[in-house]
Amino acid sequence: MAGERDALRERTLAGATAAGRPRAPRLDQPRPPRRRIVPEWDPDAFGRLSERIARFLGTGRFIVWMTVVIILWVLWNVSVPKELRFDEYPFIFLTLALSLQASYAAPLILLAQNRQDDRDRVNLEQDRKQNERSIADTEYLTREIAALRIGLGEVATRDWIRSELEDLVKELEIRQNGHKEHHGTHPAMRAEHPPGRDAGDR
Repeated sequence: MAGERDALRERTLAGATAAGRPRAPRLDQPRPPRRRIVPEWDPDAFGRLSERIARFLGTGRFIVWMTVVIILWVLWNVSVPKELRFDEYPFIFLTLALSLQASYAAPLILLAQNRQDDRDRVNLEQDRKQNERSIADTEYLTREIAALRIGLGEVATRDWIRSELEDLVKELEIRQNGHKEHHGTHPAMRAEHPPGRDAGDR
């Protein structure tokens, strides 16, 4: 009985120490996401938002609205009673607001320009590859045209056939004229062989 109690006590202690140890992460499962103190955001979505803001800041509508707001701000703080004024003559609050707007506008514009530069770089790389393909295609077509010209140099063209036929016609005319002159100079042979009869007709 004492031996069984000792064995049970050892198993219990071994289980307790195993339970007290931190479990090792399992390799067959993905790691759980870590908690971060800094909030996460989508860089692409933030970049698109910055481009929209920068695009709006570069329009005439923004300049008109900002001018109207500044004029109303100044008129309100000059013309209304002192109890209703919230930013008197040096207009420190207006200056602070414009400085804050400029301090946010400058980085947003720079971020939008960086994104545009990245797009331009990608477009330039694609244009360069397209130009390389076009040059390769042009060189291939040039070689093919040169090969066709070389092959056509050995083929009878229409002008060559026409000149050969003209030479043959001239040669036939010369032979025919020579044959007529030959019959005109030998009347005895013409009497022996009347036209339209052969030697086998006799």
